[in-house]
Amino acid sequence: GDKAFAQFLTDEIKEEKKIQKHKSLPKVSGGWELEVHGTEAKLVRKIAGEKITVTFNINNSIPPSAEDDTQEEQKPDEQEPELTSTPNFVVEVIKDDTKQTLVLDCHYPEDEIGHEGEEESDIFTIREVSFQPTGESDWKDTNYTLNTDSLDWALYDHLMDFLADRGVDNTFADELIELSTALEHQEYIKFLEDLKSFVKCQ
Repeated sequence: GDKAFAQFLTDEIKEEKKIQKHKSLPKVSGGWELEVHGTEAKLVRKIAGEKITVTFNINNSIPPSAEDDTQEEQKPDEQEPELTSTPNFVVEVIKDDTKQTLVLDCHYPEDEIGHEGEEESDIFTIREVSFQPTGESDWKDTNYTLNTDSLDWALYDHLMDFLADRGVDNTFADELIELSTALEHQEYIKFLEDLKSFVKCQ
């Protein structure tokens, strides 16, 4: 059984490498520096008096495909639909002269992806906004968190503009999807390789 499993994994790795779009991770335009730690990625950008960081994790970032029930009709030669990774991401804006960090929790709404026709609509939304003490890794639940569900739309628009002024706009969000998808695929191939070594290990 293990032998067959290892052989299957070998073939699978070969296939995945064939369809791998990026041998190295795509860059995000606008002067963002990328740091990757396993499945977590962090983009950092400094502008006058501020540091902006965007953090996301590729785990569970691929939305479940809605086409599960139509699988039978798929013709054998059709390409599988491309998997796209749309992770939630957290934007932190740190101003040099305050002890506060503004934290914006953003995500890609599932129904928005793929509606390129509607130019005005944003491809990501802000879900929550809070202040956190700068430099503390553990965020406090006691800090007020603003949920955007019931927010005045004018305030919401200002928050979106605030992000756009710092380089977090639709173009950025598109490039983040591209980066995340490439990273997810890279990690998946690495996982298959690790699994193969594990299975073959006597």
